[in-house]
Amino acid sequence: MFRGVVFMVGGKMCVTAGDDTIMCRIDPDLHDEATKRKGCRTVMMKGGEYRGWVYVDGEGMKTKKQFDHWIGLALDFNKRAKASKKRAGK
Repeated sequence: MFRGVVFMVGGKMCVTAGDDTIMCRIDPDLHDEATKRKGCRTVMMKGGEYRGWVYVDGEGMKTKKQFDHWIGLALDFNKRAKASKKRAGK
């Protein structure tokens, strides 16, 4: 499903790190504002938009402050996010 490394926090997917992009699980209420930032776009899968999931490329995390912003959003929402149900046999 994802390329790269997945960082789980509290048993929930929080951030993935790929070649030049991270994917963050953020508060869906902050989604529209987040995607206005440089280098950020909505995660699209199976032809649909995943609100609360964003890709951030190198343009959006050139500085430590920018990188920390995205990680902070993901960690903050992780406290309230629900864990996915585990499938049988997994």
